[in-house]
Amino acid sequence: MKDHIHREITPLQENDCFLIFDRERNAFNFPIHFHPEFEINYIHKAKGGKRIIGDHIGEIQNKELVMVGPNLYHGWENYKNDSKELLHEITIQFPRELFDDNTLNRNMLKPIRELLNNANRGILFSEDTTRMVEPKLIALSQKRGFDSYLAFQSLLYDLAISREQHLLTNMSFHRQNDFHNSERIERIYKYIQDNFQQKIKLEDAAALVNMSVISFSRLIKQRTGKSFVEFVIEIRLGIATRLLIETNKSIAEICFDCGFNNISNFNRIFKKKQDCTPSEFRMNFNGTKNVY
Repeated sequence: MKDHIHREITPLQENDCFLIFDRERNAFNFPIHFHPEFEINYIHKAKGGKRIIGDHIGEIQNKELVMVGPNLYHGWENYKNDSKELLHEITIQFPRELFDDNTLNRNMLKPIRELLNNANRGILFSEDTTRMVEPKLIALSQKRGFDSYLAFQSLLYDLAISREQHLLTNMSFHRQNDFHNSERIERIYKYIQDNFQQKIKLEDAAALVNMSVISFSRLIKQRTGKSFVEFVIEIRLGIATRLLIETNKSIAEICFDCGFNNISNFNRIFKKKQDCTPSEFRMNFNGTKNVY
């Protein structure tokens, strides 16, 4: 199934800082794809279309702004356009190498570091943020040289400090550790990923990091916003959605491969998280044909 997801070769050259495309079009016309660059995408006048980011599928609003990290699947499906009005799209692509680790570890750049890390799960910015940065996005496509670089950095910072960033994919979908700044959570995350097919007990996980169950549960809640059970389920769901996209395994196989104890329980938990059953998710994802 992964064969229908395209690896895009972007026009970025080795010495480029970023590329920006500002265009109007009748429809989206590129399949679901991925590439090693970060991407910021602004869309206007495509309300009702479909947004695909990793294992997230959602509806496009009149104006929206998203950011995706390296090699994260993404695409936009066509919508019903009765007015025949052209949609407006601004896309910015930039390489991870634009920011080296020594630079990102500076205190002043902590918001940028967190923004890039969050982008690995896909970020949908709020309507307020989209309206706030819209003039900068439009102006950026008109700038050249060092002025454009300064404007780009200013845009990134505005996005980094914006409120109500909504992370789109399950935390384990991208196979990237979101908890690099917490040694204990990082260790637990790896433990769950290594043992997700088996029964995982709260007591065993707490003992792994030499904590009491109460202190451990509090730590998980503080760092992830979830209980330990919810944390384990989200990791399993991220693995399940990837298997639904990339393999031809049956729903039952994926259910038990990911450590769920029965299919009805798997379907119930999956639908609560994804707002559709595993079968519907696979059909929706594979049914996306005309996308960008």
